[in-house]
Amino acid sequence: MNKRRVLILDAFTDKPFLGNPCGVVPDAAGLTDDEMQKIARELNLPETSFVMKSDKADFRVRYFTPRYELGFAGHPTIATSYMLALEGMTGLEKPVNTITLEFNIGVLPVDLLANDGVPDSAVMTQSSPVFCDKVETEELAACFAGFEAADFLDGIQPQVVGTGSKFLIAGIKSLEKLAAMEMNREKLCAVVDRVGVNAAYVFTPYGFDALTGMHGRLRDPRGTFEDPFTGAAVGAAGAYMVQYGLTDKEEIAVEQGNFVRRPGHGTLYIHKDQGEISSVKLGGRAVKVSDGFIFME
Repeated sequence: MNKRRVLILDAFTDKPFLGNPCGVVPDAAGLTDDEMQKIARELNLPETSFVMKSDKADFRVRYFTPRYELGFAGHPTIATSYMLALEGMTGLEKPVNTITLEFNIGVLPVDLLANDGVPDSAVMTQSSPVFCDKVETEELAACFAGFEAADFLDGIQPQVVGTGSKFLIAGIKSLEKLAAMEMNREKLCAVVDRVGVNAAYVFTPYGFDALTGMHGRLRDPRGTFEDPFTGAAVGAAGAYMVQYGLTDKEEIAVEQGNFVRRPGHGTLYIHKDQGEISSVKLGGRAVKVSDGFIFME
């Protein structure tokens, strides 16, 4: 019987059962697209990562949700990098150990920070930000029960932004309003479909911790559960914040997941060169919570 080893790691946390869970298949050689999709659907986690050899980078990775494949995602990158370190598939001899991963969108580096050979955190480099279609604030407000245009940050329209994967990014004024937001799925579907993305990422520049510079929620109108921590969307939202002057910090503490009782934490590093965003990086931790096999015919 064909079987594949599958690990589950919680990303953007160092405590089990918090942050965002991710399945990782450390040896996906020979699996078909259909088999990878079936495994992801069976695990029914936000994403499952499949690791294989690459002739362009240290490793090739492919990420699947239970519904479709993603070109890039943040929390699987943190989880996969930790898995590679924990399994001895990459070295941790130095304080900073750089590996390269081949995604569907291209090759990007990940820095594994280590203390005495033990992984401390992983910092992924995301793609250069792209800023695309804007949406009227009033239209997006109508997608959420009890929302008005005045609840959104003044003078800044919601916009499609991508740093590897694209999301409709919008900022609102309060954590309390973020906690209360309920989707009108039909209306939000119409908006995100029109601008060519799967979901909106709504954030506020405040958090439960006084040092937090962003707390966000992913609003996926076709999703059956809320993503606890969305690394690719966090990168896009950070680029949006910097682009429109919502922060002058190059290091931003990020929270997500509190409203689904899986709080996660990450750190955004956004640098500018001559007024333009030159790099977007996101760091976080992970912890292994499960290790076993999935059996296939």
